[in-house]
Amino acid sequence: MNIEKIFYIILSTVLVTVFILFTFIFSPNQFNSENSSKQKTIYFVDHISSAHQKVIDLFNEKNKGSLRVETINLSFDKFSTNERKELLARYLRSKNNRIDIFSVDQIWVPRFARWGVPIQQFLDSTEINSIIPNALETCYYKDSLVAVPLYIDIALMFYRDDLLRKFSDYPELKKQLDESITWEKFIELSKRFNINTNPFYIFQADDYEGLICSFTELMANQNNPVVDANGNLKLDTPEGKKSLQLLVDLVNKYNASPKSVTYLKENESYNLFAKDNGVFIRSWPSMIDNDNEFMNDEMKSNLRMAPMPHFTGSKPGSVYGGWNLMISKFSERIPEVIKFTKFLLSEESQKIMYEEGGYLPTTKTLYEDEEFIKKHPELEFFKTLYKTGVHRPFLESYTNVSDILSFYLNKAIKKEISVDEALKEATKKINDKAILVK
Repeated sequence: MNIEKIFYIILSTVLVTVFILFTFIFSPNQFNSENSSKQKTIYFVDHISSAHQKVIDLFNEKNKGSLRVETINLSFDKFSTNERKELLARYLRSKNNRIDIFSVDQIWVPRFARWGVPIQQFLDSTEINSIIPNALETCYYKDSLVAVPLYIDIALMFYRDDLLRKFSDYPELKKQLDESITWEKFIELSKRFNINTNPFYIFQADDYEGLICSFTELMANQNNPVVDANGNLKLDTPEGKKSLQLLVDLVNKYNASPKSVTYLKENESYNLFAKDNGVFIRSWPSMIDNDNEFMNDEMKSNLRMAPMPHFTGSKPGSVYGGWNLMISKFSERIPEVIKFTKFLLSEESQKIMYEEGGYLPTTKTLYEDEEFIKKHPELEFFKTLYKTGVHRPFLESYTNVSDILSFYLNKAIKKEISVDEALKEATKKINDKAILVK
């Protein structure tokens, strides 16, 4: 066994130990409660935002005395996406029944399917058909429904409208942005700003999943998926080189993006955008939710949404994100968990999640509800984005693919290796099923 694998095992063991501590320390009330009352308790693992908590509190109030949901909060402020994934995987491998329901990044579904309960048997066709298709398709593994979507996400750009209004050709610029500006025109626009005063384009280029999302979009622009229908990698191609070269050039040739983007994940990018008065940022709809400590009301009032740019001659594309719910096969409270799951999928809960936290609904009827649309006209914009949405590859080995590819993309953007080297080395490592410890 090599040093990398030994380190990986040690790191995973530490993570799962932390997770066990979280279950016992941060959920202390419930472990004795069921011994002294008839109330049943189920345990939900997720990033618990204020919107999540409001929905959970409402469920608990409706079921007071009979059923209660307790949370294990794997907050994005304390755990990276990769750490959450490893904590869950290690814990579920132990076959412990403490977790009942947990959320996964939609791209993890194939990996976690082995620990999930097939859900279709508990939902009728009306309930399943009430979910928007672009969210539902992320919930299947080998034709079995093993998850349901809590919310969907889709990439977009936010921009500072007050900064663009200073230009005499603002109406034309806004029209181009609203229709998805080309990368070529976007780069020309960047030359009109002093990046030291206003960083032009901030994107997340750290060695993590967010960088994969940007790369996937650029590949989709050229109708060249990262992985084809047969599971073959399509990285070391002219389209792959063009995609990565653009990310490299945004930072190192055009100076459209600051070099610090190579160390940014979501929260760090929001901080930089707010602190340094950025012009554009690649982001997700929830960037402007109430939990974002970096965005004050004045800044939010000047933000506008636009589709991601695209290469000339191609069509726009935005990567889907979102988190799905899975039920642990080791749970001893399946009926109770199903009840909670259905509540999370209800219009009532989905409205709260959107209005309190900016989490895009997965319930069809909310996109057809005239009153709700009138109250939230931006949902029409999201419906348009969905038409050009693209998914990352649904592979059981996707985690490893992502870890390796993001590592080499990041190195290329830092100019530590060439574009050709990055794609060739990533392809070789992935094909060799290498394990990359970060």
